[in-house]
Amino acid sequence: MSSSATSPLARATGTATRRSRTAVIALCWALVLLDGIDTFIYGSVLPEMLGGHSLGLTPDMAGTIGSYANFGMLLGTILSGMASNWIGRRVTVFVSVVIFTFATLGTGWSQSSGQFGFFRFVCGFGLGALLPIAISYGMEFTSRGRRALATGIIMTAHQTGGALAPLIALWLVDDHGWRTAFIASALPALILLPVAVKLLPESPTNLLTRGRRADAELLAAAYGTELAEPKAEHGGKLDALKNLFRDRQWPTTLCFWLTSFAGLLLVYGVGQWLPKIMVELGYDTGDSLLFSTFLNVGGICGMLIAGRTADRIGPRKVVIAWFLLTAAFVYLMGVKMPVGVLYTVVFLAGLLLFSGQTMVYATVGTHHNDEDRPTALGWVSGMGRFGAIFGPWIGGALIAAGNADIGFTMYACAAVFGALMMALAALTIKTRSATRH
Repeated sequence: MSSSATSPLARATGTATRRSRTAVIALCWALVLLDGIDTFIYGSVLPEMLGGHSLGLTPDMAGTIGSYANFGMLLGTILSGMASNWIGRRVTVFVSVVIFTFATLGTGWSQSSGQFGFFRFVCGFGLGALLPIAISYGMEFTSRGRRALATGIIMTAHQTGGALAPLIALWLVDDHGWRTAFIASALPALILLPVAVKLLPESPTNLLTRGRRADAELLAAAYGTELAEPKAEHGGKLDALKNLFRDRQWPTTLCFWLTSFAGLLLVYGVGQWLPKIMVELGYDTGDSLLFSTFLNVGGICGMLIAGRTADRIGPRKVVIAWFLLTAAFVYLMGVKMPVGVLYTVVFLAGLLLFSGQTMVYATVGTHHNDEDRPTALGWVSGMGRFGAIFGPWIGGALIAAGNADIGFTMYACAAVFGALMMALAALTIKTRSATRH
């Protein structure tokens, strides 16, 4: 009798818990959407800025300013994980959003190329700082068997932002100028941030490691999350970073970093140069631009497919399989074929390419405990940023040398390298596990 009487209450409590956790994932998704818009809006307005010689920009200067943003992202991703362990993940999220929002506004108000480059660097820092913490939130506030899917869902927001940025530019730039596109990209954050301040909770794990056990247990119970005990020995502020190399962990960490390097080299190299390479290969300009749309739509679909698959068979296996398939489809993009068939190839390449890199984050997130996860994600994303810098550079160098026809072959080789590095990471994990038993 008692059990049947309490059953509806238990079910109601469970539903409320699921809803509250869904709200956390939704908030992270919305914040990463803003991240994606502010990341890609620069490329969307660049043709107008160059065509109108705004701020005296030249193509070389524009490329350099793009590098400033990437270096800012590199620093932001590396530092945010450690900062979140010191000041809390919630505060780190808010600070990162404030930084990239006001830097984007500053970019729109810039009066010189120097000011413009400075604000893009600062914007990159804030953008890079948000992503690993948002993924950490998604993993912590999701049941253990759905963490890869949560990562994929949050990363669809970044791809959606990439798809929305050109539409914002198309809507505003011709009639109101390029500055309005930056301002319009920043304004939604001014509305969303107060909502996030009200609804986004602190990480229970972070509270526990900072000695606030009662608060951590209360929050974990309210959201129905698992609360793992922190390590008995809790070191200094750099302890989470040191843990990436302790206990013969360093080969695995280095393999993760190299995999992320290959993945972001692909994401930014193929993403930036796909239309130009297609034009060089003789395709119509309109088709070449639509190829980018198909690539990104494929990426959104791929996040969900890869996430569900990774939760079933493990994210490491998905990364290896996805990178190898990416190599095949990226190589095929350089093979002459009917345009209709090529659209399908590009869609499948996008489906695999973007989600393959996202599952690198899922692999790292599930490999490390709750305490070390933000730092591990920050560093794997930060090291990958070198690939984000190198990928566009190698594409530009090949096109400048008249070798656009081998561009996709080079990117396919990078995908094979990424698969090999993840396979080596899996081997190091297996070897370390065997020596313990």
